[in-house]
Amino acid sequence: MGGFVKLDKRETTINHQIANHGYTAVHKKPKSRAGNRDLALDTETVKVLAAYKAHRAERRLAVGEAWPDTGLFFVRPNGQPWYPNGSPKRFRKLVRQAGFAPIRLHDLRHSAATIALDAGVDIKVVSEQLGHTTTLTRDTYQSVTKKMHHNAADTVAKKINRNRRETA
Repeated sequence: MGGFVKLDKRETTINHQIANHGYTAVHKKPKSRAGNRDLALDTETVKVLAAYKAHRAERRLAVGEAWPDTGLFFVRPNGQPWYPNGSPKRFRKLVRQAGFAPIRLHDLRHSAATIALDAGVDIKVVSEQLGHTTTLTRDTYQSVTKKMHHNAADTVAKKINRNRRETA
């Protein structure tokens, strides 16, 4: 997906995606209106993106006038856009180099939604971040973890004990 990164506002705007059409990368609109969205960024992510932006500026100076003005935030070292099919391949390589268990790039959406929901983020907020309905988010991206089951059991037990004390 593409858009604008506004570090000073701690947000990014998603308003298009880059996809393959044969061997050509094309810019297209997101699949639905909900695909156009603003995402809030946490302060740690903003720090990482600011460092990347500074590094990109250094590379731009080194490349000089040959640097293309793509308007994209993430680009190859020469300023050219990343080829869409190359991102998952590069991601797999980085995961392997870091010694992590294999995971697909798209699985990060599932993981992010699960972590956010487990942390108590409202389903509506998570759905808007993903550009989906709450039903689709719940049915597709939310995993119920063992911890969530334990928390649910503890919450119900606390409610029962509170009600028992109130009626006693």
